[in-house]
Amino acid sequence: MSNKNDLIGVVADKTGLTKAQAADAVDAVFDAITASLKAGDEVRLVGFGTFAVSRREASVGRNPATGAEIQIPASNQAKFKPGKGLKDAIN
Repeated sequence: MSNKNDLIGVVADKTGLTKAQAADAVDAVFDAITASLKAGDEVRLVGFGTFAVSRREASVGRNPATGAEIQIPASNQAKFKPGKGLKDAIN
């Protein structure tokens, strides 16, 4: 599985849903995670992992082509920390 369409196909096959229904389900999960992160909440999926937002402060960087200093604005970054179940499954 390498993309969202592949994920939808797997969900449809494993649940007996149509691909359209599986697409709605996958989209609903992604939308729920996104809404929680936008609200500043963590999303903990026991055995899978935790999605969270971390604040990245403004900093000064350099343009690699010219060497000129540039201002890098502050931003929020989505982070994912795999849970023990996921780590164990892939190792």
